[in-house]
Amino acid sequence: MIESATIQNKLDVYSVRQQFPILNREVKGKPLVYLDNAATSQKPQVVIDALVNYYTDYNANVHRGIHTLAEEATMAFERTRDAVQQFINAESREQVIYTRGTTEGINLVSYTWGRQNIKAGDEIIVSTIEHHSNIVPWQILCEEKGAKLRVIPINDKGELLMEEFEKLLNPKTKLVSIVHASNALGTINPVKKIIDAAHKVGALVLIDGAQSTVHLDIDVQEMDCDFFVFSSHKLYGPTGIGILYGKKDLLDAMPPFQGGGEMIKEVTFEKTTYNDLPYKFEAGTPNIADTIALKAALDFVNEIGKEKIRRHEEELLAYATVQLGQIPGLRIIGRAKEKVSVISFVVDSLHPQDIGILLDNRGIAVRTGHHCAEPCMRFFEIPGTVRASFAMYNTKEEIDELVNGLQKAIKMLS
Repeated sequence: MIESATIQNKLDVYSVRQQFPILNREVKGKPLVYLDNAATSQKPQVVIDALVNYYTDYNANVHRGIHTLAEEATMAFERTRDAVQQFINAESREQVIYTRGTTEGINLVSYTWGRQNIKAGDEIIVSTIEHHSNIVPWQILCEEKGAKLRVIPINDKGELLMEEFEKLLNPKTKLVSIVHASNALGTINPVKKIIDAAHKVGALVLIDGAQSTVHLDIDVQEMDCDFFVFSSHKLYGPTGIGILYGKKDLLDAMPPFQGGGEMIKEVTFEKTTYNDLPYKFEAGTPNIADTIALKAALDFVNEIGKEKIRRHEEELLAYATVQLGQIPGLRIIGRAKEKVSVISFVVDSLHPQDIGILLDNRGIAVRTGHHCAEPCMRFFEIPGTVRASFAMYNTKEEIDELVNGLQKAIKMLS
């Protein structure tokens, strides 16, 4: 019975692969081995179909239109908001704000809540392993307001030094903006502990879920974060659409991010009355097609099951860690105890970009460079890494191809 249950709960990766058309193509005469999922995931046919169906069957602008196409488009557009609410367990659909992606979500909070609440002498805390999009907006705000940016250090495994974080917290701390899972190292941060500690000193917490939402179960109410942001395109959905979740009282008090259509109730030359949530933050014609297709991506993930996906990805990460660890001269960067399926490494005396080019010649797509995490790379005293990141459709055979390709690349470059 136990063996049968294990088989039943195991992801059928070869069946999953059949639903991703791009995995059938070749690159430079070789079957595509796509291991750059932390940058963007590939899209299943159901997501592609959702995009095509919108443009071929009911292409129209959303809201306010009274004709059939407009009503159909609006219904599909708003169904995605309901799907996101359930996916992250937001208390209400009004807390789900459409953005262009994680980066815009962070900037929205910085430009609205930040400019309204941060003043000279205040402090904002980030960590050493943040993506640039969760550093630069806060630097801009601190420079403008005379506030100070504080940084949580890490250990040589790529884990936050929590004792040092707690030392940084004080009554001047107004915001902690922290990544849930590192794009460069895969480290999963203890966000619940961070949130609880920050709240004790009266600070708000923004969680960057760009890398975590596709891998981990997200419950914003249980987490008790004040803001949560993520992108569709890392979640098997289209590019150009993302989500900002915020606690309702905070969103209500924040000024609009942009002015224009939809974000208003009434406009006169004397005064403008802003719209209710979530539309106050959604000025202009939105990214309708990609928003609609995001629901198809969420439904796809839910149908397969996050637990199955997570187990499969954990197996891939464990297998890759062992196999890569046997290559002489290869050093894995970031060995946190808790990781998503991302593995970064360097090879003695070889530049990551040279390795990436030779792997691409074999049809193997990896990411090389600093991964928009230069402070993290600087901590490890390296210019960058080769990063392989795994998704539900990757296989152990593809990891074997990566290892074989690396061995040949190292031999050629040495």
